[in-house]
Amino acid sequence: DQMKKLFIVLGILVWMGSAGAAPGWAAEPKRTTVLPEVVVTADQEGKSLVAPTAAQAKSEAAKTPGGVAVVSKADYATGRASTPQDILGWVPGVHVQQRDTASLESRISIRGSGLQRTFHLRGILLLQDGIPINNADGGGDAQRIEPLATEYTEVFRGGNALRYGASTLGGAINFVSPTGHTADPFQIRFEGGSFGYIRSQMSFGQVSGPWDLYGSVSQFKQDGFRDHTDQDNYTVYTNAGYRWTDSAETRAYFTYINAHSKLGGGLTKAQLNANPEQGNVTSISQNRKRDFEYMRAALKTTLRQDDQRIELTGYWSLYDLFHPISPVIYQDTDDWGGEIRYVNEADLFGRKNEFVTGLNGALGTVDDDRYNNVGGVSVGRAAEFDNVAMNGVWFAEDRFYFVDSWAVVGGVQLLYASRDVQDYYFPNGDDSGETVYRSANPKIGVLYDVDEKTQIFANFNRSYEPPSFSEMTNPAGDFRPNKGQVSNTYEVGTRGAWDRLGWDATFYHSELDNELLSLNDPAGNALGTINAPSATIHQGVELGASAVILDGVAVHQAEKNDQVTIRTLYNWNDFRFDGDPTFGNNRQPSFPEHFFKAELLYSHPSGLYLGPNLEQIFDRYPIDMANTFFADNYTVWGFKVGMRAEKGWSWFVEGKNLFDEVYAASTGIVTNAAGADSAKFNPGTGRSWFGGFEHRW
Repeated sequence: DQMKKLFIVLGILVWMGSAGAAPGWAAEPKRTTVLPEVVVTADQEGKSLVAPTAAQAKSEAAKTPGGVAVVSKADYATGRASTPQDILGWVPGVHVQQRDTASLESRISIRGSGLQRTFHLRGILLLQDGIPINNADGGGDAQRIEPLATEYTEVFRGGNALRYGASTLGGAINFVSPTGHTADPFQIRFEGGSFGYIRSQMSFGQVSGPWDLYGSVSQFKQDGFRDHTDQDNYTVYTNAGYRWTDSAETRAYFTYINAHSKLGGGLTKAQLNANPEQGNVTSISQNRKRDFEYMRAALKTTLRQDDQRIELTGYWSLYDLFHPISPVIYQDTDDWGGEIRYVNEADLFGRKNEFVTGLNGALGTVDDDRYNNVGGVSVGRAAEFDNVAMNGVWFAEDRFYFVDSWAVVGGVQLLYASRDVQDYYFPNGDDSGETVYRSANPKIGVLYDVDEKTQIFANFNRSYEPPSFSEMTNPAGDFRPNKGQVSNTYEVGTRGAWDRLGWDATFYHSELDNELLSLNDPAGNALGTINAPSATIHQGVELGASAVILDGVAVHQAEKNDQVTIRTLYNWNDFRFDGDPTFGNNRQPSFPEHFFKAELLYSHPSGLYLGPNLEQIFDRYPIDMANTFFADNYTVWGFKVGMRAEKGWSWFVEGKNLFDEVYAASTGIVTNAAGADSAKFNPGTGRSWFGGFEHRW
């Protein structure tokens, strides 16, 4: 059975690790989540001042006294590259739950952020090139990102994202685009696979004097593993930079997305086990889907002089949504925003010091019309709202090295936000209202460089999240603004490399007040959002590790040998109520407590690689706050083989869920299931195969 297979493979890995410990077999890890300090001294003349390189990003991240990661496109371009899980699946502390096959419609959570949100996203600040792509009210989704048009991705967990203006429990994820300087002059990529999956991209990068230009056009289609889950998406992305002088640059960004996604809906556990490929009957009869057009334009200027720089940013986006569920939702969302940021890296009192401060603001308007869904047709108005969200954040952070190997980091953030809802259709009463949120969030941390490759860190931080518009009602559906969600987080950890081993390990403990809880009855009807009446606890361990366990297996070369590497990821997610008057100390629903991934990979100096991987949830987890009904544990196996080249042709073949495990990739949430089954299970994709090729000039 699956457990026997797991123990056999782990036994082999232990044996191989023992063999790898023999003298002369040790080597530096090839693949790791560790962020050793990188010193960048290259002349930036002719390169971008606005867009840091991946090496610069890793150097900056290594100065952070907390959980951070930088993911290069090369880390996931070795296989299918179409989902947030493909990008973030190996980042400690980040949990991505897919809805279907290769969909960008995924649930992303860091440290239990947005735990109660099983649709879209809340609790993480998403940025592209350091510029927010969330709506002004805090909501967002990863469908606004093109993984193939991303150079690298920065993940700042929790309060470690303060210097990006984030005020969320989960922190920030910044997707950084290629520029004309870093992109290949021309590239094509094609992927295909099971369930009608087709994906293609063409991109280019050019430099001409002070100008540089990058562009990408991509397409994604699939029939879907389940009934009523076909998708059809198109994305255009481009950015252009102009270097005014050696110390001044302006860069413009533009994105256009046209996405069409049908929604299969949740199944009961019995339906999942009987036939995971079926769609929810109501979703099909109401033709539930999520179609949108998205346009975004941004402008960013960097001015640098000696150890100081100023960054000026402005952006606008339009999000046009057609979302037939129950009811049919038509939304036009316009967001405007900007930021001014000042950075000073001059010494202080003769010691190394880095200071950053900034002020950002956002204004968002939402024209929200809703109609009754009768057989997939809009019939009769159900609601009409005009919503306005405003945010203002000032932040400052200083990193002072009082000795060469010790740094203390202190920061503060002041937040102002308002949410205004105007109801223009009120047969059951006017639900208009406005509220204002204010908060001061401190942070303090310490970072110790044990040696050039190893660090120990600790910090305390506070976050504050105003509710989004979808969380501005009480269980009766009336406008009654909830309080902002507050979290106080303590964090300690280490990252580094020693001999053949690399690691990134963090323990965190968050105490939340007023956690935003979404209530639903067993039939799936939304009952509104409330603040938890008592404190809740989010704590856990975020662990990533990698090692070279065999070096020079068959090839011994002066520059590089062939290798066998292993990398693992483990997240302990302990999210609980704490003395709740109704739910006591129950586990919070829809999140596995123990999550584990592993990959064993052989790599050849020619670029050839191959090996198995697995994903496992050790324990069943509740789908309701009362902890009366559970999703089952599972183990999913995969395998990939391919050839990756710096230039010319690359290719891959990847198998997922090789033993055709039937499991729930994610679940919805019920307040109290009373032990009864309900349609809250989203099936994971069955056995599937994907392949692709790429050519880089």
